Amino acid sequence: MKILLVKTSSLGDVVHNLPMLTDIVTARPGITIDWLVEPAFADIPAMHPAVSSVIPADLRRWLRAPFDRRTWRDVAALRARLRGLAYDMILDTQGLVKSAVVARLGRGPHYGPDRRSAREPLAAAFYDHGLAMNWDRHAVWRNRMLGSGALGYPLPETPPDYGLAIPEAEGRAIEPACIAFHATSRASKLWPQGNWVALGQTLRRQGFRILLPSGNAREQAAAKEIAQAIGDGAQALARTSVRALADLIACARMAVGVDTGLLHLAAALGRPTVGIFCDSDPAQTGVLAARAINLGGFQASPRVDEVLGALDRLGIVRAA
Repeated sequence: MKILLVKTSSLGDVVHNLPMLTDIVTARPGITIDWLVEPAFADIPAMHPAVSSVIPADLRRWLRAPFDRRTWRDVAALRARLRGLAYDMILDTQGLVKSAVVARLGRGPHYGPDRRSAREPLAAAFYDHGLAMNWDRHAVWRNRMLGSGALGYPLPETPPDYGLAIPEAEGRAIEPACIAFHATSRASKLWPQGNWVALGQTLRRQGFRILLPSGNAREQAAAKEIAQAIGDGAQALARTSVRALADLIACARMAVGVDTGLLHLAAALGRPTVGIFCDSDPAQTGVLAARAINLGGFQASPRVDEVLGALDRLGIVRAA
């Protein structure tokens, strides 16, 4: 059996889809899975051993420039590639009109969330088979429901298994470092810089290095300000690929961060993780892993001592 999975973005959503893949190959050994995804996030499915081929689709750029000659050329190339393949199932777990439309480029029966489950109800009109899921559950479980419904196996009751493999990190020592994900796409989700400085200085006194990633010039400037205020042992990292960051995360002692995709990647890689939620609901999209703790919520920014307390409960630091 050959499946085309469509989950294009964002980074956190892509990570949340990984346990469904593990469920599928456990319930249906021998299945071949291709994954259609935005190029910016293609490194993530490539790290799951169940994925046979990663197919990039630059939907965001195409929608920004729908009449550009390059857009039409790329869409035509994607259509030719997908039409040259035959799938037993095309499963769109994104539930958006744009993902449903691009999924229709593939040959095979189309599955996706039904009208009451899709994020954009109109998307359901593009599927041959609609699937129900429960919006009261975490995003990881919603995806697992879609896989279970599409392939007809019982929804597993086991904890989510993200299935990520980083051969380069195997056998390497865990470094006394904290990956601090200070940046996110929405300003209301940010944690005050003063909190990052106070947290970083406390962790430095306990022997940890503080590593601050960033994705653009604005985030890089903020990372440098935080690192300078913390002092020696704090570093604003140069911009790099998701794959290179995954390698770094896999060897770090812990991760702390606001609601951003890289935080979910850290939890998926099995690192002890504390999520800081300032304007989103962790019950819906918080970090979900054996060694992960979510703090805060809608307009409920956690204090520095709460973050240190969570790290203490994870057995990493000594809370004051």
